[in-house]
Amino acid sequence: MAIAFFDLDKTLVRCNTATLWTRREVRLGHLSRWQAVRAAFWIARYHLGAAALEQAIEKAVSTLAGVREDGIRARSVALWREEVAALVRPGARAALERHRARGDRLVMLTTSSNYLAEIAAGDLGLDDFLCNRFEVVDGVFTGAPLRPLCFGPGKLSHAAAHAQRHGVALGDCAFYTDSFSDLPVLEAVGEPVAVHPDPRLARLARRRGWRMELWD
Repeated sequence: MAIAFFDLDKTLVRCNTATLWTRREVRLGHLSRWQAVRAAFWIARYHLGAAALEQAIEKAVSTLAGVREDGIRARSVALWREEVAALVRPGARAALERHRARGDRLVMLTTSSNYLAEIAAGDLGLDDFLCNRFEVVDGVFTGAPLRPLCFGPGKLSHAAAHAQRHGVALGDCAFYTDSFSDLPVLEAVGEPVAVHPDPRLARLARRRGWRMELWD
């Protein structure tokens, strides 16, 4: 058995779920427009290379302090069913079926929260999901993320620990992603695949001879 890891945003689905979540929360009145502007600011700074996404994640999680977990869980399920499920790339389903036919273990490896990752992984028939999780006490968020964050080197830590638990070497694993930020995992697995890669990842994939795929 090998493991095939799959990123979620802009890989399995053709959208950024954090952006959809922010817009939806504003529409529903759970997030102020000022909070949405701040979130967009941090995302923009990240894309410009001026700030690490870890900071954006920490700031986003801090806004949940005092919020009940059950509400976030229910709204995450609604987001997936009403807005994201229809955006699953056709080629993503085909890739999942190829690995499933080979007997590989299918695992989502995403920076998204466990609330969205859980419903997405279940809907797509994945075996497990690795993601960001938040500290909860008595059903209420404290505003702190659990570490290591599932991003960059932290994603590699999650993937390596999962592979070790299942007795699989990372060299026998595949990883599908669109993002250059996932370079630590791409360099560690035996089958790195760039799916709809961002410009930096596309350039690197061409230099290193990594497979590139378009799933639309």
